[in-house]
Amino acid sequence: MQRPLMRIPYTGPLPPPNTIPRNANTITGAIAALSTFLTAPPSPFLQDGFGDPTSTVILSGAGISVASGLADYRGTKGTYRVNKTYRPIYYHEFLANHEARKRYWARSFLGWTNLHKAKPNVTHYAIKTLGQMGFVRNVITQNVDSFHSIAHPDLPTLELHGFLRALICVTCHRELARDDFQESLARLNPVWAAFLTDAVASGALDTENPDERRARGMKTNPDGDVDLPGAPYHTFRYPPCPHCLANPPISGDGVQSKVDIDHEGAWKSTSTAGILKPSVVMFGESIAPRVKEAAEHVIDGSGRLLILGTSLATYSAWRLARRAKERGMPIGILNLGGVRGEDAFFQDLLVSQQGESGVRIDMGTDKILPDLVDQLKRNGVSDQHRSDPSHAEERSINSRISKDMLS
Repeated sequence: MQRPLMRIPYTGPLPPPNTIPRNANTITGAIAALSTFLTAPPSPFLQDGFGDPTSTVILSGAGISVASGLADYRGTKGTYRVNKTYRPIYYHEFLANHEARKRYWARSFLGWTNLHKAKPNVTHYAIKTLGQMGFVRNVITQNVDSFHSIAHPDLPTLELHGFLRALICVTCHRELARDDFQESLARLNPVWAAFLTDAVASGALDTENPDERRARGMKTNPDGDVDLPGAPYHTFRYPPCPHCLANPPISGDGVQSKVDIDHEGAWKSTSTAGILKPSVVMFGESIAPRVKEAAEHVIDGSGRLLILGTSLATYSAWRLARRAKERGMPIGILNLGGVRGEDAFFQDLLVSQQGESGVRIDMGTDKILPDLVDQLKRNGVSDQHRSDPSHAEERSINSRISKDMLS
């Protein structure tokens, strides 16, 4: 395999954060600071926008799903910290290399069972309640696990990097449910399916401890990827896009494409179409312009930004935080560990501010958000926040606009 041309950003530890305000270094202080952040009047530095200046948009990352048993990338036990040899597959590799796709789908086949049965955790449901209370209007997530849409289907969520619940054909662009694809993989790979059955029965995929999984010969990585060192990935087979198989399309230059399969229905390398990929933005792949524009629209229609469980190592997420800062939006960060360029988000803050202008807390979201919700309920601030009908109307209008941009 060729040496990759792109460097994976920020695989090492980021500088430790400075807690803001200073008394937010305890759970009680952190909850008080976030309560002030969410309930403060609109910032006087906020540029004119079209949305609700009192509302908050959440930008979330892999750290919030660790409590659901999923691996993250850059946390204390993240893949880049404990598995130094790991790197994700690159988009150009996936498209160009049949063997690379075999390896990818074999590892995904093993990891899907654990990812599929994982559930949203207390952080996701706390976000749901914050939405119901009127504090949070939108969520932008880098996560591909669909937990946000499961936990709070009525709170608009923009999946910046796509989702694993479906695949998309790179030729005809039709989607296929991941569950259906998993069944096809099991049928085409009975030996691998038997191994997976044994692994599930032994509990090898149940433990949330990455050290225990490695002791059983498995390396679990984010996004449903399970590595078996030395495994015969070249034996793995995968099916083609069923639509392209039934109706081979005409290529852009007018040439009839073809989808060849073996006697059991597996895609063959003589094919010129019908490759299925996960409906996610792979490393090295560009985010669709309509998604990028919708994310910017959400930022521009909000009054403050709360960043949860992410180091902002990916530029697509960091640029949204930078956009919020340039608009004069107060920024809050609740993340265990350092965040890319975070000092720039909090420069010029008054030492005396108690969270109304910015918050930085070095703790896990599952340790703080549920208690924050309880505190807001006890203070009765949610009733006042929900009472302004003009804000509710603006939230509804902007939600429809965001959906229209993605449709």
